[in-house]
Amino acid sequence: MVRIDADAHVDETEATWEYLQAGEERLKPYTTDQGPRLGPGNRDQGWCADGVMLRRPVRDYRRTGATAETSQLIDVDARLRHLDRLRIDVQILFPTVFIRGRFAERPDVELALTRSYNRWIAERCSHSNGRLRWAAVLPLRSMDKAVEELRWAKDHGAIGIFKKGIECEHKASDDYFFPLYEEADKLDVPICIHTGSDGQGNGLSPTALDAVVAFNPLVSSGILEQFSRLRVGFIEAGAAWVPFLLSNEAGANRRQHLQADGLQRTLDVDQDLLRRSRIYVACQSHDDLPYVLKFGTEDNLMVGTDYTHADQSAELLALDIIEQRGASGEIPAEVVRKILDDNPRRFYGL
Repeated sequence: MVRIDADAHVDETEATWEYLQAGEERLKPYTTDQGPRLGPGNRDQGWCADGVMLRRPVRDYRRTGATAETSQLIDVDARLRHLDRLRIDVQILFPTVFIRGRFAERPDVELALTRSYNRWIAERCSHSNGRLRWAAVLPLRSMDKAVEELRWAKDHGAIGIFKKGIECEHKASDDYFFPLYEEADKLDVPICIHTGSDGQGNGLSPTALDAVVAFNPLVSSGILEQFSRLRVGFIEAGAAWVPFLLSNEAGANRRQHLQADGLQRTLDVDQDLLRRSRIYVACQSHDDLPYVLKFGTEDNLMVGTDYTHADQSAELLALDIIEQRGASGEIPAEVVRKILDDNPRRFYGL
């Protein structure tokens, strides 16, 4: 069994912005000690670009279990050695700085910075023998450029698209994103709806709701039937929401049955919706998986460590914990193999 970490991160560093094109140097983010306020005792710095400041975490590596060399991909071999100790074969990398807010309303700034990030992460991952894979960050305020950048990213190793539940003031089902979905469908690259906020500088931590707000619009709009190969994953939002939203979806189509003892309403939960719609969910190691599995999720669950972060989703031993839950008989061993290997392999096209 190959063990795949479906959600890990990198911490951007000065080298991330060394791939700006000629004439874009003035847009290069710089570090300031006056980072966004996130609460008492905050030590974080800020990335500042085009007059907008976003958080640059100052890591307590005793909490994250990583190092500056591994979290910032300064030493790719060191990260791979750490993955060996964690018994992780493949790790999917998402950004950090783009999770909270956006650098700029100006499309040219967004294009320059996302393009530089993608070239940096592609170069770093190219030294990993396929063990470090990455999701592209696209300039979604310029859809033609986003599609062009997606093609470049696919050609240079990207296996996913980083996206938030609401972005550019559009919900996920808006036709604004149709050119992106069409190209992703054509290139066989999944949409990774990751927990994150598109707001500017409010200092609030993103929550699972930021991602799962996209579920009902995508399911009810018919987009996943229109783009018949498109896969969508909900990343770093856990799986506790799945029973509620599947039941809610069923509630929209509830059936009424007349019985001898009066009118009874039943919720006809579609146990096949996730599989049929190619929707995947990165669970958390502490989720109530025996209950979640009752909703037809066996072929759609993955798990991630949230490597480099130290928030409520972070668990370096997440894959071990899933294996232990299988060994104890809490969940079937076959389901463990699907969560750690089969499902993320199919979702990311590995």
